[in-house]
Amino acid sequence: MRTVLLKPSPLPGFTPALGAALLWLGLLVLIPLAALVWRASGLGLSGILAIAGQPRVAAALKLSFGLSLLAAALNVVLGGVVAWVLTRYEFPGRRLLDAAVDLPFALPTAVAGIALTAVYAPNGWIGAPLDALGFKVAFTPLGIFIALVFIGLPFMVRSVEPVLSEVEPEIEEASATLGASRLRTIFQVVLPPLVPAFLTGFALALARAVGEYGSVVFISGNIPFVSEIAPLLIVVRLEEFDEAGATAVATIMLALSFAILLIINLVQAHVRRRTGHD
Repeated sequence: MRTVLLKPSPLPGFTPALGAALLWLGLLVLIPLAALVWRASGLGLSGILAIAGQPRVAAALKLSFGLSLLAAALNVVLGGVVAWVLTRYEFPGRRLLDAAVDLPFALPTAVAGIALTAVYAPNGWIGAPLDALGFKVAFTPLGIFIALVFIGLPFMVRSVEPVLSEVEPEIEEASATLGASRLRTIFQVVLPPLVPAFLTGFALALARAVGEYGSVVFISGNIPFVSEIAPLLIVVRLEEFDEAGATAVATIMLALSFAILLIINLVQAHVRRRTGHD
């Protein structure tokens, strides 16, 4: 029995296309990351773990990854609702709202950070009323969380929207006709085919949030042990001419990000097999 490793295709050019893909992937992604790991290897595993165990580094990593996971999780809900509204309803201003979803893509991150800081600062439009109620947003972890939700929302909406548009409304109507409640229709008819798209959006939003710098650095306040994110700590280490420390923190972030994304991809593959989308 002959094993077929490649799916037949009517289009020629597999070899040059694969070569070009591997070339660009190596030059732009693999080689730079390999260089980072190589430089960090000079510290040894014990040296990297020692740096990771430093209180300031541990606090920054915990803040970055913890808030990124929370922001991505919230975007699963918010992005799903926004995608549902844009897909299922026609209303005045729909196209404008659809275009506004992509603004975090187009805005320079520094502009987004300044805008969020101006709005949520103690004297800002939203920050002032909240400050009067005793809620401080800017220069706190809450401000970082809002910034991460802001930059991650488009990834979720654009991941779910095209898949949701393929779910026929007639299926939902048939479910209602057969006596299913709205909640049962949502959880048993609408959501199952959307799970892979939700996981993709979650992974993209999480990846963007973990490495975000420009939109966070202005609103965070950059207070060690309180609102200092890991990307900022890397910059601080470089400004202190501690290249080894900066490399170690970057390598730790790379390893944690890879592990999280690998787990998400494995879960996504399992869901695709279960739902028959492979």
